[in-house]
Amino acid sequence: MSSASNMTGNGTSEMKLEIIVVPVSDVDRAKAFYGGLGWRLDADYSSGDNYRVIQFTPPGSNASVIFGKNVTPAAPGSAQGLYLIVSDIEATRKELRQRGVDVSEVFHPEGEVYSGPDAPYLFGRRRVSGPDPDRGSYRSFAAFSDPDGNGWLFQEITARLPGRITSDLAAFGTAKDLAAGLRRAAEAHGEHEKRNGGKHDENWPDWYAQYMMAEQTGKPLPQ
Repeated sequence: MSSASNMTGNGTSEMKLEIIVVPVSDVDRAKAFYGGLGWRLDADYSSGDNYRVIQFTPPGSNASVIFGKNVTPAAPGSAQGLYLIVSDIEATRKELRQRGVDVSEVFHPEGEVYSGPDAPYLFGRRRVSGPDPDRGSYRSFAAFSDPDGNGWLFQEITARLPGRITSDLAAFGTAKDLAAGLRRAAEAHGEHEKRNGGKHDENWPDWYAQYMMAEQTGKPLPQ
């Protein structure tokens, strides 16, 4: 019998992660907070006085969060290390702060070992102020909490790890993500033209498309 760790996931039944439960103490306060993030309100359903469930979906996300009354036995504020993936962490932080959300400064973890107490759910590493010096994908973060103390992390990802996406289909969840991808492709293409004598590349749309597809699917980037 094959162990689960040896299975690639190809050819198995689809299992779509769709809902994350966030434990809160004040349902209306939480509704106002998550609505204030600009998330889409999908449902606000109640059954009598003892049950209420609210669902929100972050922009561009295929997964949603729910919270409410008698939705979970977990203690309010006990959900920590909830990741929100963004393609431009500084722009996202600016937008949320303009909405009145207390978002931390951008930071990156120091080193590759379990050495610090600052964020146990962030690999146990010490937080260092500022984005990753090399602006490496998966390496820059910002944090915020909801009114109950449930902890969220923005993580900047621009190029996916190999194998992270099994399909050859790249997708951008929002127009902002697409625009950011085009800007990265334009910058990389500028370097490509420099390496080739500074000549204008008439086939730049094809190059952009190859770059953006490779970036999103974890394949080698064109040079």
